[in-house]
Amino acid sequence: MKKYTFTEKKDTRSGFGAGLLEAGQRNEKVVALCADLVGSLKMDAFIKAFPERFTQVGIAEANMIGIAAGMTIGGHIPFTGTFANFSTGRVYDQIRQSVAYSNKNVKICASHAGLTLGEDGATHQILEDLGLMKMLPGMTVINPCDYNQTKAATIAIAAHEGPVYLRFGRPVVPIFTAPDQQFEIGKAWMVNEGKDVTIIATGHLVWEAIKAGEILEGMGIDAEIINIHTIKPLDEAAILKSVAKTRCVVTAEEHNRLGGLGDSVAQVLVKNDPVPQEYVAVNDSFGESGTPEQLMKKYGLDDAHIVAAVQKVLQRKGK
Repeated sequence: MKKYTFTEKKDTRSGFGAGLLEAGQRNEKVVALCADLVGSLKMDAFIKAFPERFTQVGIAEANMIGIAAGMTIGGHIPFTGTFANFSTGRVYDQIRQSVAYSNKNVKICASHAGLTLGEDGATHQILEDLGLMKMLPGMTVINPCDYNQTKAATIAIAAHEGPVYLRFGRPVVPIFTAPDQQFEIGKAWMVNEGKDVTIIATGHLVWEAIKAGEILEGMGIDAEIINIHTIKPLDEAAILKSVAKTRCVVTAEEHNRLGGLGDSVAQVLVKNDPVPQEYVAVNDSFGESGTPEQLMKKYGLDDAHIVAAVQKVLQRKGK
């Protein structure tokens, strides 16, 4: 198994902040809007460099989406920033009507996604956002795994024409992808090639999948690990190529089991090559208050639960 190490941990929201600054330096049409959460979204550097290209909307998320949609008419490329819960659930009607329906070039950038928001609890955590956003026609949905990949994704979506939902998080996580990577929307990243089982992970669960792969190697199980950073459009070819070899799949995501990456993968498999699949995801429930580590363990989103899912799917394959 290919070994991944890290020397530093950073939050993926800081990767967004660094990427937003660089995107602004590359293209004067890039503008930013925030709903009173500049510090949490790490937008400070962009604001310092381009104060005339920033709009503080205040706690008025629906207005922020409407303003952003209008700004695209003048050729601007607006990046909106607030918590994932407020970026999607609170403003879904505005996104559907003003952005997706009219195919506006708005980049909806959402921090503090999933359970790892932690102590703020269930009212601020959102586990349905990937499903909400991928159901909108024309919406690109991206969920990167570490600081470097989030920075690269932020720069890439500025050059992409059309609405995008970019999801990232609050906790510090290992940086294990290349700092100079070229982020290709819709193209899966092969983390490790293997022959016994396919593990398809996204976001914070990619590092957990890597740790699980090392445990499985010690058990004599050769796991193929794929990072699906783009939930939509989904790299169906990469999935089908892998399962043609391994004949079973585990999907891993910090999201509700219903409507997320696992369901997208299942649709691909049932239409093309049905094989056993197990889900590592939140089992149709809300979250609660706790540290990110406590919540990931309690809700079954850590390396140990990925290993258990692999063992279960291998038993099913054997039958």
